[in-house]
Amino acid sequence: MAGIGFELKRMFAQKGLFASIRAYSYAGIICAGPMVLGVALLLGARLITGYAGASGHERELLNSMITYALLGSLTLTSLFSMATTRAIADMLFTKQRERIMPTFYGSSAVMLVIGSIGYGTFLHFSGVPLLYKVLNLILFTTLVVVWTEINYLTAVKDYKEILVTFFIALLCALLLGAALSIWVNIEPIAAMLIGIICGYGIMMVRYFLTLYKYFPEGKGSSLHFLRWFDKYPELSFVGFFLTLGLFGHLVIMWASKIGVQVEGLFYGAPAYDIPALIAFFSILITTVNFVTSVEVRFYPCYKDYFSLFNDKGSLEDIEDAEKNMFVVLREELIYLSQKQLFSTVLFIVIGTLVLPYLELGFNSDMLGTFRVLCVGYAFYAIANSIMLIELYFADNKNSMKNSFFFMVIGNIFTILLMNGASSFYGFGFLLGGAVFFLFSMIRLSMFLKRIKYHVLSCQPVFKSDTKGLFTPLCDRLDARYERKHEQEKYSIKTTTGGRINV
Repeated sequence: MAGIGFELKRMFAQKGLFASIRAYSYAGIICAGPMVLGVALLLGARLITGYAGASGHERELLNSMITYALLGSLTLTSLFSMATTRAIADMLFTKQRERIMPTFYGSSAVMLVIGSIGYGTFLHFSGVPLLYKVLNLILFTTLVVVWTEINYLTAVKDYKEILVTFFIALLCALLLGAALSIWVNIEPIAAMLIGIICGYGIMMVRYFLTLYKYFPEGKGSSLHFLRWFDKYPELSFVGFFLTLGLFGHLVIMWASKIGVQVEGLFYGAPAYDIPALIAFFSILITTVNFVTSVEVRFYPCYKDYFSLFNDKGSLEDIEDAEKNMFVVLREELIYLSQKQLFSTVLFIVIGTLVLPYLELGFNSDMLGTFRVLCVGYAFYAIANSIMLIELYFADNKNSMKNSFFFMVIGNIFTILLMNGASSFYGFGFLLGGAVFFLFSMIRLSMFLKRIKYHVLSCQPVFKSDTKGLFTPLCDRLDARYERKHEQEKYSIKTTTGGRINV
């Protein structure tokens, strides 16, 4: 991610209003693109279907189906995202670019199989018409591929392509949905689902072409990425726990007393979902700031510090580099926290004044939930930034523990409070975020106090091969690929009359 920050930093260095808008647009889309696009499509679809004459029930069902596909696909890909991202980084570092596209094919295929079976089973029993089931499953599978591509695109740094594709997809989805529902007179729900599928389909194709342009050659087994699940098993759980903690409270509230059954197995809780949706955007400034400021200043210090160990730096130089790294990290985390505090207060004040006048049905209870969730998201945003710094130091186990406590505490307290007084809605997520923040701060502080011990004394004396569930399978597949590749080379030389030296 630091590479992304350096590229964005160059954009922010350009002078002028339009340059700043462009830089923040890139940063916002790259850091929070999936959620931004999902929200924009939800709002746009709601307006278009309303204009096309869809009933309130049909509009709620459409929102529920889109939301389920979004959350389901993000949850599935969260199991793979951190491990595959680490695999990409290692392949780039070891100059094995030819292995990147096969791992993309392999990880996408594995997720599509798992997702199609799991989400397809849910849709089978969902109780909605067959056409909706088919369209929703197509949307889900398309989203899985798109989120996977976005993970790989962080290595490309072609931000113009990312941003242009983002807006083309959004525009095509809404225009096609409007055309099919208003002028072709197709049923509004089916029309919008087709439009959204086509929009994400355009994104999927353009992103794939961008990846193929940078990584055209393929070599090695497509399941080679599974080795990283054995090397760094905690990474998969970190992403999964974070996603369940971030979205779990929404799903739980669908089963509360304010939850409504839209149709079949599709539920929602508008009185909670809408405040949560708006409160989520209060953390965008922290997400962008982490990539463009924290990492950009911290990474050079981090790199210099560890380079001294590799390049036989003196103890005095190591001590100085360590102090400098700690100072920069502390300053940036304080600055990030101050920005998030300002953003949270601003959202609460402006939201309290403006939201009641928008056509979103806000009442005093929803405003109270909105304020609580703004604070909860603030804790989450700062804690997540601290946890990412922990991952810089390869403190994967503590990162996994922190994200686990965030998920468990947030969801358990949401369950305990979901049928109580409405004034307590959102406090479960707030408590989870606060514990996540507290644990992350404590664990990072303890780790940094003993950083030399972790760097010098916790490493294995001798290199040992990683053993696990997937490594033997990868060994066999890699050996099989090499044999097949050698046979193909032999066949080509024989066919062309080439000289073969035995």
